[in-house]
Amino acid sequence: MKRLVVIPARYGSSRLPGKPLVLLKGRPLIQYAYEIAKRSSADRVIIATDDHRVLEVALNLGAEAVLTSRDHPSGTDRVAEVVKEMDVRYVVNLQCDEPLLPPHYIDLLFSALEEKGVDMATLVSPLEPEELTDPNVVKVVMDREGFALYFSRAPIPFSRDKKGVRRGLYWRHVGIYGYKKEALLWLTALPPSPLEEEERLEQLRALENGMRILLIPCEHKSPSVDTEEDLKKLEAFLT
Repeated sequence: MKRLVVIPARYGSSRLPGKPLVLLKGRPLIQYAYEIAKRSSADRVIIATDDHRVLEVALNLGAEAVLTSRDHPSGTDRVAEVVKEMDVRYVVNLQCDEPLLPPHYIDLLFSALEEKGVDMATLVSPLEPEELTDPNVVKVVMDREGFALYFSRAPIPFSRDKKGVRRGLYWRHVGIYGYKKEALLWLTALPPSPLEEEERLEQLRALENGMRILLIPCEHKSPSVDTEEDLKKLEAFLT
């Protein structure tokens, strides 16, 4: 098997408890993620959860689903548990945060991973001015080759001369990741890093340990879902 999507679905989210089963327009967020993944070019889609309630809903959707350890510090570690013994080349970690993500962006990640020298990739979209100071919107800055320099909940870059949020310089992270399997297993064998724990951003473990993360710009604009307020914004967006 070449292409696999794993959807890590932890029930005990601190900012939005029970997030995989939270309803958006009458459907649980886990259903949105599953249907997005099934419309991509993935050879297989697996939902990985730590809770029997999420497992039951996933199985009722007709999805392939597995129970994983409750002790994983991040969704990436949960994905690694699933793929460790599998014969797979490329893995995409799709969470429930982006219920309106177009499936072809998953395919862009798979294509990027086929390039030499790309072990990990993720998506970014242009940052809106009102998102700059929102800690629930993760910001990222990139180098000239399109690789990540740093991710933060803080406003980055900081405009000393107050030039505003300039397109092509300010980016918002879209929380979906692609990995070569070997890179994923290497990364998750490492302990959580200091910056990762400080910002509560799992991708910083990769940067702190020297892994390069390719950033793929996209025009995906719908709100991500991390809090109850985000859910209300998304419902308004759909209306």
